Amino acid sequence: MSPRPPFPPFTAETAAQKARGAEDAWNTRDPEKVSLAYTPDSVWRNRDRFLAGRDEIVEFLRDKWARELEYRLIKEVWAFEGNRIAARFVYEWHDDSGQWFRSHGNENWQFDDQGLMSHRHASINDVRIEEADRLFRWPMGPRPQDHPGLSELGL
Repeated sequence: MSPRPPFPPFTAETAAQKARGAEDAWNTRDPEKVSLAYTPDSVWRNRDRFLAGRDEIVEFLRDKWARELEYRLIKEVWAFEGNRIAARFVYEWHDDSGQWFRSHGNENWQFDDQGLMSHRHASINDVRIEEADRLFRWPMGPRPQDHPGLSELGL
């Protein structure tokens, strides 16, 4: 396993770096790449799904991004202490019928000493939006550095 800096205990700066790193990775929509940020035995709750281990994480993410098309995500740290970070996030996507959604969520993360996430608990709500109401319009991939974050967008 390769270490994933920054390492706990987190500061405001390193917690923000960890959240932006997670955001950038998820915006690649590459399940195998994303899974490497988690311990091999990582435990997740995502909405009503409970996962254990990288293999289940990869399978989950493949299914997710096959359904959630043109996915774009922004994360923001809400709080941190020691080896834990609470983050909020919003992502936009559309289904195969072209209906757009804005999904709002909160995550609780716990990291090991190597900076790998060992626990992830996510609660998420989806809101239908019109295509014209989208706020995340950058090209597919990581959010540009000059694109506003959640607070700046009023989300």
